[in-house]
Amino acid sequence: MPAHRGLFISLEGIDGSGKSTQSHRLRDWFVSHGRDAIVTREPGGAPGAEDIRRLLVEGDPERWSPETEILLFTAARRDHLERTIRPALEAGRVVITDRFADSTRVYQGATRGDLRGLVDDIHDLVIAVEPDLTLILDMDPDIALTRGLARASGEDRFEDFGLPFQQKLRVGFLALAETAPQRCVVIDASRSPDIIADDIAAIVETRL
Repeated sequence: MPAHRGLFISLEGIDGSGKSTQSHRLRDWFVSHGRDAIVTREPGGAPGAEDIRRLLVEGDPERWSPETEILLFTAARRDHLERTIRPALEAGRVVITDRFADSTRVYQGATRGDLRGLVDDIHDLVIAVEPDLTLILDMDPDIALTRGLARASGEDRFEDFGLPFQQKLRVGFLALAETAPQRCVVIDASRSPDIIADDIAAIVETRL
């Protein structure tokens, strides 16, 4: 792995697929190999972006239209990029984010209307950054949804769209992986956390 260049890794997948757990496991792996690594998340990851997060993940599922969600997510992502991601990468750190632009491409661009073109246009104009590697955690939507709702975090707005929505998300993430194989790797997230973490570490060593 490069010694001085920052690395940008995103974890994606449906709600409840274990992204948060594996993000922290991957951070610990990098630290054990002598790399300075941070874990962040979307929406959020910076003070202003965290304020926007509450607008997006709490409340009634129909609170926002897909178009409004795209604008809110992009505003949060821009703040995240300016205040957290870019400074860390410029300092040579490893940035591991629980979700990035691919979530908007799938959640708003593919499952809540045919808005992928709008998502891509706004991304190109305002963000214009892609991770070096994207790990897509894939598992049965029924199991993932049960796990996600069991957290009772109060941030259940997208889980409240129900199982058909989660099923569409899974299809969307797998389709996205097929269109960007140089960046995206699908991980079987139905296995134990230890096995998944070992798999991810092996992929990171190979790809980066």
